[in-house]
Amino acid sequence: MTTRYDSILARLTATFQPLSCQLQDDSAAHAGHAGAALGAGHYSVRIVCHQFDGLNRISRHRLVYDAVGDMMHTEIHALTIVALAPSEIPT
Repeated sequence: MTTRYDSILARLTATFQPLSCQLQDDSAAHAGHAGAALGAGHYSVRIVCHQFDGLNRISRHRLVYDAVGDMMHTEIHALTIVALAPSEIPT
């Protein structure tokens, strides 16, 4: 059985082929919140990929939201995004 977490991670990986993608389920910290009460989860993602080169933060976030768009407000109540280009990662 595929979990919501697995579905989100699979979509992000298939869409971006990221160098790094760390997804965290923060839902437990939001128990009782209106979105959580309806069954939608709270997640945080830190994703690094070449598609973000030359894009501003808003454009990067739009791409991430597009990748999981149909899950927003049904399975995902909130998504905190850190989207970075490889050049922004310290060596």
